[in-house]
Amino acid sequence: MVDDTWSSALHRLWQAASRAEEVSALADDVYAPLLATPGVHLVVGTRWEDPQILRYMRALRAGSDSPVITATARSVPEAAVREPGDEPVVTRIPVAGLDDAGWPEAELLRRMPEATFVVCTFRLDHRGWASLGVGVDASADVAAVEGRLAQAVDVIVACHTGIIQRGREARRGADDALLAEASLQMDSSLDVEETLRRVARIAVPAVADGALVHLLRSEGPEFVSATHVAVQQQRALEEIGRENPWLAALLARRSEDEDTVFLSGPELDGSPFADTAEATEATEATEADGDGDGARPVAAEADRHSTVISISTLRARGRVVGSITFVYQRPEARLPGSAFLRSLATRAALSIDNALLYELRRHAVLSLQEHLLPSQLPVTDQWDLSASYEVGDPMLDVGGDFYDAVPRPDGSIALLIGDVCGRGAEAAALTGLARHTLRTLLEQGTDPGTALSRLNRALRQERASRFLTAVVATLAPQADGTALLTTCSAGHPSPLVLRSDGTVSEVLTGGLLLGVLDDVSYESHEERIGPDDTVVLFTDGLTESREAGGAFFESILPVRLAALRGFDAAHIAESLTQQAKAYRASGQDDIALLVARWTGVPPGADLLLHPLQLVRTAR
Repeated sequence: MVDDTWSSALHRLWQAASRAEEVSALADDVYAPLLATPGVHLVVGTRWEDPQILRYMRALRAGSDSPVITATARSVPEAAVREPGDEPVVTRIPVAGLDDAGWPEAELLRRMPEATFVVCTFRLDHRGWASLGVGVDASADVAAVEGRLAQAVDVIVACHTGIIQRGREARRGADDALLAEASLQMDSSLDVEETLRRVARIAVPAVADGALVHLLRSEGPEFVSATHVAVQQQRALEEIGRENPWLAALLARRSEDEDTVFLSGPELDGSPFADTAEATEATEATEADGDGDGARPVAAEADRHSTVISISTLRARGRVVGSITFVYQRPEARLPGSAFLRSLATRAALSIDNALLYELRRHAVLSLQEHLLPSQLPVTDQWDLSASYEVGDPMLDVGGDFYDAVPRPDGSIALLIGDVCGRGAEAAALTGLARHTLRTLLEQGTDPGTALSRLNRALRQERASRFLTAVVATLAPQADGTALLTTCSAGHPSPLVLRSDGTVSEVLTGGLLLGVLDDVSYESHEERIGPDDTVVLFTDGLTESREAGGAFFESILPVRLAALRGFDAAHIAESLTQQAKAYRASGQDDIALLVARWTGVPPGADLLLHPLQLVRTAR
């Protein structure tokens, strides 16, 4: 005959189990139906961690609506023999035969000395086990009671397994989301130290309570960044990462190990992470002294959770780039898995390695760029010369902008500026060819038009696949204290002249691009400039800097230049560069400027170029 009451109760229990977020939520649906079983006077359950640590005990007696709950964490060594295997075990034992040393339930069953304790022990997970038992009198159908216990235990085990699986799925989803966010955050910076700092910030507190990141240098681990959930621990953790010999030695030993290692307990003896009485006493002493800014031992913040650290080697493209050390002061269940830490370390290593490679490339490009530009400009008391160069490409390919200032045998000085189409190695090669060709010709006294024609011929002979623009301007002192400005252009933006009275004019130029057609000739334009007049040559990166609304810097350049009247060449060059950079919402072209202010010479003075000095150009 089917027991409809128990069947209905069991059905409700399964429904509750499917919704429960923790096993203890099933207590009412388990205890009450079992207590309603004929002959049952007491239902008691226990939860154990490891073989002998009793976490809690819950009991409900017939005629009572309030359960007795004992929350504890005491050791019961004799209970270790009760630990079940993989399958539940049902035991019948007379209450009079229960030994208090191994059966904490005995104190609740003493009111029933003639009764029998029917108990089912079962394993919930690898960390512990549980029991569910009833005290029955002689009227009970013990076999039926055992069956109900077994069925209830099945539901409890299934509920616990489901909770663990749902937790794992939620944790996996959270881990995946964290890894994705970490990749985005770390990949968004190409600065090595900023990338390393982001690694630490992303991990805390989502992964750990603290994190230290080290970069591997030839001389050993170099501390870069640390962070901690507790603000007062931030400085202590930084000091550990920067100066602690125990950690430095450990990181050096593990520099080639690929697997993540966890250290705790005695493995941390002698380390700044050890959970020691000395650490706690040191903390209390620091607080007693009233030194609120003192660095407190990290382990002293562990509360009741022992400190655990993990060390993951950061390896990318077959080489070790550093390490990340996580500090945990949380329950074991909240520690991340090795697989997750390996994945995070791999992503961090790739981001760091990319930043390192970018840094190497940046230094190489800047070094090459320096060799394509003059390191020094000539200067005398007749000329105030300066230049400015701003790299616009965030990927730092070598640009094609160039400039130079060349003293000439007749006492004049030649200014040249140009722009090769495109970027990269080929553009760099043409930049070097163009600048050195023009410099050599102009030093020999060749006039600007002829110099540009001969450069065009050289480009055509070399079968250059790129074109370039250039402008050459010569400044020749005159007997009346002025200077003759002779300008020749090959498709380049026209120079501007800032007069001493603040007016700005554009130098008339024309001419075909270099490297396009054979046998091209270039015409020159002449005009006079007076003392304190300034000639400004520039590449299109300046004029084509565009604001968000679409307007070009070219439209306001004359006004901005006029506002710089009275300033020296260095200030004008740097100011215009920075203004264009701040103005620019789009566009990534390099900006090059060459500025020459004619200081003038007294009428009748020696017009030959005065003895030269060299001044370093702005970069």
